[in-house]
Amino acid sequence: MTVDFSGGSLGFPPRWEFEAFNDAEAAVDRLTAIYERNTAYIRDGFQQVVAGHDLPDRVRTCYPAIRIKVDTYDPIDTRLSFGHVAEPGIYQTTVTQPKLFREYFLAQIGLLIQNHGVAIEVGESQTPIPLHFAFPEGAYVEGERLEGMRRPLRDLFDVPNLAVTDDAIVNGSWQGREGEPRPLAPFTAPRVDYSLHRLQHYTATAPSYFQNFVLFTNYQFYVDEFCARARAMMADGQGEYEALVEPGNRITRRGESPELAPPGGVRLPQMPAYHLVRANHSGITLVNIGVGPSNAKTITDHIAVLRPHAWLMLGHCAGLRDSQRLGDYVLAHGYVREDHVLDDDLPTWVPVPPLAEVQVALEQAVEEVAGLSGWELKRIMRTGTVASIDNRNWELRDHDELVRRFTQSRAIALDMESATIAANGFRFRVPYGTLLCVSDKPLHGELKLPGMASAFYRNQVNQHLEIGIRALERLRDMPSERLHSRKLRTFMETAFQ
Repeated sequence: MTVDFSGGSLGFPPRWEFEAFNDAEAAVDRLTAIYERNTAYIRDGFQQVVAGHDLPDRVRTCYPAIRIKVDTYDPIDTRLSFGHVAEPGIYQTTVTQPKLFREYFLAQIGLLIQNHGVAIEVGESQTPIPLHFAFPEGAYVEGERLEGMRRPLRDLFDVPNLAVTDDAIVNGSWQGREGEPRPLAPFTAPRVDYSLHRLQHYTATAPSYFQNFVLFTNYQFYVDEFCARARAMMADGQGEYEALVEPGNRITRRGESPELAPPGGVRLPQMPAYHLVRANHSGITLVNIGVGPSNAKTITDHIAVLRPHAWLMLGHCAGLRDSQRLGDYVLAHGYVREDHVLDDDLPTWVPVPPLAEVQVALEQAVEEVAGLSGWELKRIMRTGTVASIDNRNWELRDHDELVRRFTQSRAIALDMESATIAANGFRFRVPYGTLLCVSDKPLHGELKLPGMASAFYRNQVNQHLEIGIRALERLRDMPSERLHSRKLRTFMETAFQ
């Protein structure tokens, strides 16, 4: 759509009024039509400004929205953790990028119609779309073209408003005004758009490539092994995975050999992501989050808006028990949270429980890959509490205090990221799990010498990664209503998963 702004017309196109739909496909098609028209309108206005034309007014359009009104307490299938509202009322959410989230919206809207037996309404909200979020994925705006503008962008276009870009809904701190609809989804459209832009920045891959099952690691060794496996799969031309996407959106499709890296290599971002693509986003994404709880929080804050089905932490840890050996596994069933990055969003008195579905999938994957089971499995794996701290050089502090806390908490391993990833999974209602590998035992004087380290990584990374992949594949085969269990939901939840 091209809009002529030169004739003195106002910068506000006709609004889309709310219309009722009893069919999820038709509802999502309307969401898409509203979003495509409104973002195109903003982009056309921007192009007029860049071309030197004076606009007679602000250019403003708003996000599409979904609304539902429920007026009875009719019983529903309470075994479901999502797909229904808690009590009568009007519920609404703003929506962005409906093409990217099409399957998600089809599922969520379909459940609402099915469970409540009422139509949902689709129309245009009152929340403006910021200029920065109106450009399609991969669009690039030349900075030089903006420097000569006669008026600031904020005079002509809406810009991101942090007052409506927050986590009040998922944090349980949302408080609506009298007569205001209650939240229908865990994130507003501006919050989703903000994270989609951040994901591109931090991972150097487009959000559309992210898969529903995510592995986090803090070591490059896992990335190297993951890419080697994925490239071999692609070259073989067999199997269920369709493509490997690497930073820079470099794509190797099934039946292809990986393209050569550009001269000088690819400049890796802060937290590079690698995507083993499968139909319906059911493949596996691996993200190297680097070191520290701040990175762990940052990336999970943003991936959460994609509503993944599960994420797992695969990394190394310090073993705290004398009976542990280098290379043993630790399956976390509890966390001591001394990472501090989530204290304001999820107080430390909130327990982060183990999720049975994820725990079982991880344990079965260890059994399958290691060839051990039952009593014999205890030789290489312990289930227990993992402590996460924000001081990588904790060994340099007074040991008496640390050892006392480790003893009181029954912690068997220490790292910097696992508790953050699990806590953010709990906060965002994303199933989570942790399987760590003991790489050293500082309290017992067992540090890796250079040669030992090389042998350790060579022998263990391959097996550890294989376990993580198989665990996610087990979770993928599980019905989504079982995986997204009620354990992660509170008593007043949004209807959308």
